[in-house]
Amino acid sequence: MAEEANPFESLQEQIDDAAAYLDVDADVIERLKHPERVLETNLTVELDDGSLGRFRAFRSQFNGDRGPYKGGIRYHPGVSRDEVKALSGWMAYKTAIVGIPYGGGKGGIVVDPKEHSEDELERLTRAFATELRPLIGEDRDIPAPDVNTGQREMNWIKDTYETLENTTAPGVITGKAIESGGSAGRVEATGRSTMLTAREAFDYLGRDVSDATVAVQGYGNAGWIAANLLEEQGATVVAVSDSSGAIYAEEGLDTQAVRDHKDETGSVVDFEGAEEEFSGEELLTLDVDLLVPAALENAIDEELARKVEADVIVEAANGPLTPDADEVLTERDVHVFPDILANAGGVTVSYFEWVQNRQRFYWDEERVNEELESVIVNAFEELVEAYESHDVPNFRTAAYVVAIGRVAQAFEESGVFP
Repeated sequence: MAEEANPFESLQEQIDDAAAYLDVDADVIERLKHPERVLETNLTVELDDGSLGRFRAFRSQFNGDRGPYKGGIRYHPGVSRDEVKALSGWMAYKTAIVGIPYGGGKGGIVVDPKEHSEDELERLTRAFATELRPLIGEDRDIPAPDVNTGQREMNWIKDTYETLENTTAPGVITGKAIESGGSAGRVEATGRSTMLTAREAFDYLGRDVSDATVAVQGYGNAGWIAANLLEEQGATVVAVSDSSGAIYAEEGLDTQAVRDHKDETGSVVDFEGAEEEFSGEELLTLDVDLLVPAALENAIDEELARKVEADVIVEAANGPLTPDADEVLTERDVHVFPDILANAGGVTVSYFEWVQNRQRFYWDEERVNEELESVIVNAFEELVEAYESHDVPNFRTAAYVVAIGRVAQAFEESGVFP
């Protein structure tokens, strides 16, 4: 494998690619390539054995021209300053392409949660929430779950913030449990938008997703739900993978049964319904109609892109392709529908959750799903319009043309202060 791409440099390259098709001043584009601020902090937490643990943590606020910063918090050993900067930028343009009034933020702690008890993770989460307290708020910066975080951690952050501020503010964070002010449909939202994007993509290409064979890399929340919903659409999910390896069945896998097996064993491997097992990298090169990368960024580099045999890629993960891989796939006429649209369901339903929190009026799951479908389908139509009218090389560039144009317009309408 080639040297791993820097995700922040990848983001900046994607912005430059789109800027060539926009009538926006170069100095404005340069502003839109960098975060407005980045918090870097060291958290000291007492561990269960009485010793002290030190953990590096970050929060990047990339752009707030269109509204409060919005973005997840991940717990992973690979979290870095450049990674959260990149992810916060992708979030700024993700919210713009689906037209919701947010900016972009992202945070993370350098930690492997598997190595820590629940009590240690609670202390760590509350320590981070305390550091974030001056930055976050219902109209400032609204965190959410990401890799290795979920409702539990969001509930802890909400409680810490409300305790320290002596207030009730459920809208300070999204992705909460229903009983703590969460929204119906939030857990499934990222996988659902991936399915909706795939459905619309196949329709645009004159095909039917119900006839598609599918491989899904990454069987966490987004990956498994995307697989399950695609299966409901009639697609045949022939392969899935997680960090332990990949499984394959020519006639299709039972996505729910695979999920149950993973919940019981911690991995998709050794699933009795599989016909073959191989590496996660091999899954990425299977001859399928639809490939869904749903793991971490930079999963497909230039070398691997030359081996990809899928006709269509829909990105459930953030930044799963390097810019060099994008170039190769464009040359090979592989249609890539980008992350900033395909996985925007999470932030879209987070927005719905925030709206419900502010109104203290909650929607049922049917309404949430209907509203989400409307947002994603409208955004897909705008993506296609940009793709066809700007003579851009691929759908990712078209997505950034739409998104950057909206952020730049908001900035220019506001003027420069002071």
